[in-house]
Amino acid sequence: MKLRFYSVAILIVALICSVPVRGSNVKKKEEALASIEKHRAELIKLSDRIWAFAETALHETKSSQALADYAEQQGFKVEREVAGMPTAFVATYGEGRPIIGILGEYDALPGLSQKASPVKEALATDAAGHGCGHNLFGAASLGAALAIKELIAAGKLKGTIRFYGTPAEESVGGKVYMARDGLFDDLDVCLAWHPDDETRADTQSSQAIVDFIVEFRGKAAHAAFDPWNGRSAVDAMELFTHGINMLREHVKPSVRIHYSIMKGGDVPNVVPEYAKLWCWVRDSKREGVDSVLARVRKIAEGAALMAEVESKLTVQAGDYEMLVNMTGAKLIHENLTQLGSIEYTNEEQEFARMIQRATEVEAKGLKGEVQPLEEQRPDPPGGSTDVADVSWIVPTLHLSVTTAPEGAPWHAWPVVACGGMSIGHKGLVYAARAMAATMVDLFEDAPLREAIKAEFEQKVGGHVYKPYIPDGPPPVPKNL
Repeated sequence: MKLRFYSVAILIVALICSVPVRGSNVKKKEEALASIEKHRAELIKLSDRIWAFAETALHETKSSQALADYAEQQGFKVEREVAGMPTAFVATYGEGRPIIGILGEYDALPGLSQKASPVKEALATDAAGHGCGHNLFGAASLGAALAIKELIAAGKLKGTIRFYGTPAEESVGGKVYMARDGLFDDLDVCLAWHPDDETRADTQSSQAIVDFIVEFRGKAAHAAFDPWNGRSAVDAMELFTHGINMLREHVKPSVRIHYSIMKGGDVPNVVPEYAKLWCWVRDSKREGVDSVLARVRKIAEGAALMAEVESKLTVQAGDYEMLVNMTGAKLIHENLTQLGSIEYTNEEQEFARMIQRATEVEAKGLKGEVQPLEEQRPDPPGGSTDVADVSWIVPTLHLSVTTAPEGAPWHAWPVVACGGMSIGHKGLVYAARAMAATMVDLFEDAPLREAIKAEFEQKVGGHVYKPYIPDGPPPVPKNL
């Protein structure tokens, strides 16, 4: 306990003694950091509960309730079951402008159950696990929101803080439905973070993606007695997959196409009358995704024509690419630099190296130092997120914080293991501090908000946001 107290004192002194660009905000940042330290044990406990629940997309009943209940207990006004999703909520405190939002996720991934151990060992057979660290994500973001709430309650900041409980990032994209319903429209700025193997202000975009189903319907017949009377849906599906694999040669290097066969017949002696395929197309820009999707539609039609069956392509989800705000990224980097590196014990570093050895990557341990601010590159690394949709509605600032060993596989057991012990806990607390400090600047500095907004409007260029999702309610499981 004493060591923890001294480390916080050192952190606050370092913050005060540094030469920040926005020096007048130091006292309020000090108070925000003190708030997070005051609630530290509660936030870690909250994260650990969500880690143990390990609920997958739109099944996060206990996880969302734990976060919403905690927010309510701390004085936030909580609106539950927003945007047609029982596990989505919004927690608000304050009044008037500016209105600053912060995003929190809490869905797990199927089949990744893992103990908080440096060797692969399931906590429960075939169960889910937090292989993307979302148990840390939601708790840290709520901790940062709480620090700001307490400053508003004390009359030291003016405006509104709003925490968004956003489900199903790994599947249907809960934020897209919330965006469609206008829940982000009145924000001045929005913040988000993500667990990672390094700490940085994020300046790289993400890939736009469209998620769709292709179905073929033909005519069944006996495969030996009268196959000429059949029209095989599987023939069409095979022609379709061959067609999109041929397409790979004629798309830009930034394009990714992946699919899974959901239904491909039942038994060999029946000409199959139905086939179903699930496909994703990604590219660096939404326009590129739309262009490839138009060609894929023609391939589906052509495959159906050749097999004399019917085809249907249904878009069911999708994300924009992230709209990076460099003005905001520089602000985050300033605050990360003021906070400094995450310090790890010898035991934590050895835990990380054991994971690295187990996953056959170089045993470097944990990377706790703040990375340099990068210029944005034309093509982002792989991966998509529904945070990107929010970034086309409101300026969205994003950071990553170390919560797992360098180079270890993501969406895998090492992330689950670290998320349930002190390595993940340190990342959680650090992320909460970084976002709270950044939000103090955003609340206090109107010209800064205007500069962030001006860059946002210039990059949006008049585009009117329209989500990929179809009309109608979210695909909430019937058993919820």
